[in-house]
Amino acid sequence: MKKTNAARVLDNLGIPYRLVEYEVDPSDLSAEDVARKINLPLGQVFKTLVARGDKTGVFLACIPGDRELDLKAIAVVSGNKRVELVPVKEIQALTGYVRGGVSPIGAKKPYPVYLDERAMGFSFISVSAGVRGCQILISPEDLRRAVSAKVWAVGRKEEP
Repeated sequence: MKKTNAARVLDNLGIPYRLVEYEVDPSDLSAEDVARKINLPLGQVFKTLVARGDKTGVFLACIPGDRELDLKAIAVVSGNKRVELVPVKEIQALTGYVRGGVSPIGAKKPYPVYLDERAMGFSFISVSAGVRGCQILISPEDLRRAVSAKVWAVGRKEEP
């Protein structure tokens, strides 16, 4: 597989990682599907969401696949009163990535990144490599350093 922008950023920083490819089902871009295909627990596969605060603008939130973004918690931590997820149609223009392939590393602009604290309990986590069908396995501390992420409880249990 060709190196992704996210992989090149990590290479330039001298940060170790592993790329894992999997077959993409365009009708199912869920974290559950990715976790199944790369054989990791859902809580260890992190999804990157693009959000916008009313005061600070666009930022990225990296949360476990079995969680949803806690909008109240992320608003507090990011210095906003209100936060909303960016509409899917705006994601590519803002980040350079498509839905299902948004990486916290190497976006078009250096957006602030908020990493859910649950990441720190793993020796490595999986995040998108910046394209559908490829994940980066990386230590959470290395990811935090690579993107200057703020580590906080920003994910909450998904409601049924």
